[in-house]
Amino acid sequence: MFNRKLLECSERHSIIIHFHCNCGALQKIRMANEARPCPCDLGDELTYAGRGEEVQIEHTRAYIVKPPSSCDKAIVVIQDIYGWQLSNTRYMADLLAANGYIAVCPDFYVGKEPWSPSHDWSKFQEWLEDRKPTNINKEVDAVLRFLKEQCGAKHFGVVGFCWGGIATHYLALDYPEIKTGVSVYGIIREREDRYDLKCPTLFIFGEKDDFIPLAQVTALEAKLKEKCTMDYQVKIFPGQSHGFVHRKNEDMNPTDKPQILEARTDMLNWLKKYM
Repeated sequence: MFNRKLLECSERHSIIIHFHCNCGALQKIRMANEARPCPCDLGDELTYAGRGEEVQIEHTRAYIVKPPSSCDKAIVVIQDIYGWQLSNTRYMADLLAANGYIAVCPDFYVGKEPWSPSHDWSKFQEWLEDRKPTNINKEVDAVLRFLKEQCGAKHFGVVGFCWGGIATHYLALDYPEIKTGVSVYGIIREREDRYDLKCPTLFIFGEKDDFIPLAQVTALEAKLKEKCTMDYQVKIFPGQSHGFVHRKNEDMNPTDKPQILEARTDMLNWLKKYM
């Protein structure tokens, strides 16, 4: 059993979730394929119901949460490989809403099965074939229409994690309507124009990320410095692994807690600056 306590900080309009485990630590869910473990570990899955609601947006579903007072600024929260219903991602959407944004997390897989820790990592590329993070225009267009017509939003940002970090990088290249983006452990590797950002973008990475080698991160930063005309920042958190910003429970990882909270604060400050 877990006793959950939701605290609201009125000064910073942020939310913090504390979990106290009466039976020890949360069991870390790992890939069943021990011979080839997934570098994108699920980590500490939160038992968190969320403050928002699920809605239908044209051909797909979405989780949406609104701030305490009305606003015209909306953030599209883009899921990782574990899907739009992962409680960790909904917690991040609620964090954004508590800081004054309409936050919407659509099902970018449009009903298709998300990745699971029980899946065989050797078949990941096959699974990814019809779930490419650069093939999301139909869903993004539908969500932007919904936010404009149903929520009165006029300013748009995007935050994505893992798979969603790649999608965020993609939208920063192709959607001038997006005012700013925060790509959390995600890089587009294939496109020649991947450094030609159309909006200010913050890239967050962990130094010990097994999925994104540090050499790729430093190369991204060097190329952005050479070619990008938009404001950007590439920030690397020492000692941190893939997923640390949203898939680590800060209260169960006291050594990592300062960097987890710092990364989330960086995200909020970046959005506040450009939204």
